[in-house]
Amino acid sequence: MTTSHELRVQPDWSFVFSHPAHFLSFGFGSGLFPKSPGTAGTLVAFPLYIWLAPKFTEAGFILLLIWLFSIGVWACQRTGRALGAADYGGMVWDEIVAFMLVLFFTPSGLIWNLLAFSLFRFFDIVKPPPIRHFDQHWHGGLGVMFDDILAAGYTLLCLAVVKSLL
Repeated sequence: MTTSHELRVQPDWSFVFSHPAHFLSFGFGSGLFPKSPGTAGTLVAFPLYIWLAPKFTEAGFILLLIWLFSIGVWACQRTGRALGAADYGGMVWDEIVAFMLVLFFTPSGLIWNLLAFSLFRFFDIVKPPPIRHFDQHWHGGLGVMFDDILAAGYTLLCLAVVKSLL
């Protein structure tokens, strides 16, 4: 991941609002959070999921997530090019989309949501194999988006194991 001192452009609110791709890839501005922007972006997924999920059937919501993933590939590719960094930490659309996928399959309840959030952040930060491989070798918009989908998969697997033990 690229740090801000290596960037061609220093992202700020002006940058975020300068193009729809930047606004989206920075998670409506949550990626500007000075500490742990990925965590801030993941938190944005909660209200977005609560707002969007009831508006769709289950199949419709999965199709929406596929569309949001595809738009994210474009937005993160364009924003990465503008910044001069393929995977800048402030681009958090990947966390938002991947965590909305997690929320879709997470049982309801505060404890389940906290567990899902904690597991997702753990896998997104630690990047166990093969997440680390894809993070290091897939670049551009697809690379930015894909490793978080893998973190979501690990999270869902852990949640399924916990649920089966209860």
